[in-house]
Amino acid sequence: MSTFDNPFDPARHLNSSGCSCGRHASQAEHARDLPAQTQAHELAASDDKRFETVVASAVMRKLFPRDAARRAFLKSLGASTALAAIAQFFPLKTATEVFAQGGPIEKKDLKVGFIPITCATPIIMAHPMGFYAKHGLNVEVIKTAGWAVVRDKALNGEYDAAHMLSPMPLAITIGAGSRPIPYTMPAVENINGQAITLAMKHKERRDPKSWKGFKFAVPFDYSMHNSLLRYYVAEHGIDPDQDIQIRSVPPPEMVANLRAENIDGFLAPDPVNQRAVYDGVGFIHILSKDIWDRHPCCAFAASKDFVTTMPNTYAALLKAIIDATAFAAKPSNRKQIAQAIAPANYLNQPVTVVEQVLTGTFADGLGKVQVVPDRIDFDPFPWESFAVWILTQMHRWGQIKGDVDYAGVARQVYLATDTARLMREVGLTAPTATSKTFVVMGKTFDPSRPEEYVKSFAIKRAVKA
Repeated sequence: MSTFDNPFDPARHLNSSGCSCGRHASQAEHARDLPAQTQAHELAASDDKRFETVVASAVMRKLFPRDAARRAFLKSLGASTALAAIAQFFPLKTATEVFAQGGPIEKKDLKVGFIPITCATPIIMAHPMGFYAKHGLNVEVIKTAGWAVVRDKALNGEYDAAHMLSPMPLAITIGAGSRPIPYTMPAVENINGQAITLAMKHKERRDPKSWKGFKFAVPFDYSMHNSLLRYYVAEHGIDPDQDIQIRSVPPPEMVANLRAENIDGFLAPDPVNQRAVYDGVGFIHILSKDIWDRHPCCAFAASKDFVTTMPNTYAALLKAIIDATAFAAKPSNRKQIAQAIAPANYLNQPVTVVEQVLTGTFADGLGKVQVVPDRIDFDPFPWESFAVWILTQMHRWGQIKGDVDYAGVARQVYLATDTARLMREVGLTAPTATSKTFVVMGKTFDPSRPEEYVKSFAIKRAVKA
């Protein structure tokens, strides 16, 4: 995963395309060809050396703006000798101490709301595993019943920041479903990590074309789950507004509704899908990664007012989240994290359920054990093109009316530039671009042509003012 590459490895290319070995089109393809233990070895340096690495990395980049020269220098001397050589001309120890201290934190005692799902892993684990404390913060993470409650408490100032669905800060900013309030999304909490789960009675109805009349649950109207479910069924010729019913149900209540036959299935965050399998009431029809691999889902979000009036607090909080995300990205840490977040005050789930989600080795409810290491993954970078895609789907289904400034809203809400800067400050390699293309169910999305994308769908509800 290029986000977590080590800039002191001479084998690393620090450009925004290709992979570290040069044999793949992307680092994601490279990672899929590696065993889990090798991926873990390639991730960020240890926390003990993190700040020293950040400062030395910044100096290295200034000395060698051309990547080829940097790599040649490291190959000729070795990383340790190179660091020693740099230290002769630049006071690395003093600079590291100054950097680590940062500016004074305006508010140390914070409240952060979360929904008890594995998508919130970095936000949750940062509490019991000490990532907030490491960055000088005393954070109370507060379990919350549903997304509407999270939104309302965040907007009322009861939460300083919150775990939100990726579309929520966009909807809040543009006033979809509420009055417009400038909101920001500086970090993605997780990528992938969702699934369509159906009731056991539908084991013989795996073809979506046969789903007319089905009742589905999603966590919230403004969610990736709603967008992905609509996209998936529409690609199979099912109109999500005419042929099926979609209702909002808080994730903790989904399995009970499936058991009571109030719904036929759901596109939900984990561990909801795995819990349905564990309880014997549902089976996993398709993972969301098989609809759009490495799609965003949940996010760390804060008001524009919080970001601007308490910049040092904001920076420390985001650093803690990014740090926790880097830790969660290592497959070797996943079982430890499952133990930390499974208890009642966090997910309130059996550890085995959480482990199956985080490790990607899981029962599917159809009698098979699947091995999908990236069933859920963690990468904090908020690509602006993610926001543009979400806005196209909100426009497609009539959640946005009139003309849409796709790029402008994406840039305002998804703080990719801020995140890149702070990622470098905690020793990670940030992408050099803020937007990219990707493929959803075989169809390439070009963020520079959003209106053409919306118009290309046969089934849509796009509404003009």
